[in-house]
Amino acid sequence: MILEKLLGFNPQTMRQRTEIIAGATTFLTMCYILAVNPTVLGATGLDKGALFPATAIASAIATLPLA
Repeated sequence: MILEKLLGFNPQTMRQRTEIIAGATTFLTMCYILAVNPTVLGATGLDKGALFPATAIASAIATLPLA
């Protein structure tokens, strides 16, 4: 199965539905963080235009070791 080879999906211990819901939840959480974090930090006087890419880069750097 292609999912087993590419993603390490084990059908004996995992369910596709659970993995899809978990992935969608993570994606929506990251969208929320990217939208809200610059606004919250912008209230301190920081440049909102620079906070969005800074949040995205910091999230990517923090996520890479988990992959």
